[in-house]
Amino acid sequence: MNLLALRKLRYGLYVVSSRRRDRFNGLIANGVSQVSAVPANFVVSINKENLTHEFIKASKVLSFSVLSKNTPLSFIGRFGFNSGREINKFKGVSYKIGKTGAPIVLDNTLAYVEANVINEADLGTHTIFIAQMVDSDIIREGEPMTYDYYAEVKRGPTSKKASLYIEQIAVTKAQKYQCRRCFYIYDPEFGDPDGNVSPGTSFELLPDDWKCPICGASKNYFDKLEGTE
Repeated sequence: MNLLALRKLRYGLYVVSSRRRDRFNGLIANGVSQVSAVPANFVVSINKENLTHEFIKASKVLSFSVLSKNTPLSFIGRFGFNSGREINKFKGVSYKIGKTGAPIVLDNTLAYVEANVINEADLGTHTIFIAQMVDSDIIREGEPMTYDYYAEVKRGPTSKKASLYIEQIAVTKAQKYQCRRCFYIYDPEFGDPDGNVSPGTSFELLPDDWKCPICGASKNYFDKLEGTE
């Protein structure tokens, strides 16, 4: 079995949101697919450990926002590497309440769909929610973010075991560092544009209060990436 074959599949990157009574929550997901046109039905796969899973089970409504290719890592980190049990993910984020009552994230969003859950399937670790579209709209024009682009360009390799990709990026002598929490790779060649860190800035010269642009981890969460010096 060659799991690298799965890398040939292409997925979008979305913020899937829901509500439970007067509370909102959302997460980053790539397991969203349209399965019929009339009516427009979708399958949305959510890990059972996520708070958003609880919200969808309780309210039977959800929305998903199609993220732009230019979405900052910090925004992905807010919804993807934080728990709604600990922070209010919607604080400071532009959103609206849809026809179903589900929140719809508007920041960095090209388009959205909101839907009612009409069925579900238990996959053990995940639940597949089958959802029928209630409303949709285009927010702005642009190119959608794909999971592949996020993993290989925005974030870097998702695992130290991704040896083939590491060989490809190890073309400079610049020392790269990888976050133990989210596996983001800091590459001095590119710096951290979202954090106003100029290209060419070595990891050692980053400010002491610099944080991982994805998950917000401090510098001491980073390890040298083998094979890059």
